[in-house]
Amino acid sequence: MKVFGIAGWSGSGKTTLLIRLIPALVGRGVRLATVKHTHHDPAVGDEECRALARAGAVECVVASPRRFALVHEIHPGEEEPPLDWLVARFAGCDLLLIEGYKWASHAKLEVWDPGLGKSMLAPEEATVVALAADDPVAFGALPRFNRDDVAGIADFICQYCQI
Repeated sequence: MKVFGIAGWSGSGKTTLLIRLIPALVGRGVRLATVKHTHHDPAVGDEECRALARAGAVECVVASPRRFALVHEIHPGEEEPPLDWLVARFAGCDLLLIEGYKWASHAKLEVWDPGLGKSMLAPEEATVVALAADDPVAFGALPRFNRDDVAGIADFICQYCQI
């Protein structure tokens, strides 16, 4: 399984890009999964599942004929799981797309919006291998795509990851 990331500052358009990028990759025959890092409460599942988690269950699985979700509660005193630990849990996929984890060691495309007033990651982060930015950028050493160039970004990821 190949691992590739979409990173950038909050509000840069990472999730919007992923929502559009996933069908483009699946349309190319890529079987993929995603890991999304968030600072919000990632409660998933119905109220009964959340109630079990609040009661102290470490993991809850919600299953239906169409999908299942595993929710793992991190209790006080426990650390957020490292990305490597999460990645090791995926099987049967060609590609794992990781949203967030700006400073992790996997290769990533930076989504950058100068309107946020934040500096680019690429000049300081060697794992950034391409940029998605609508405006010209002063850092020109990497392939650059417009944020709407979903087909070009999908082609780049497939080529970069050799899938």
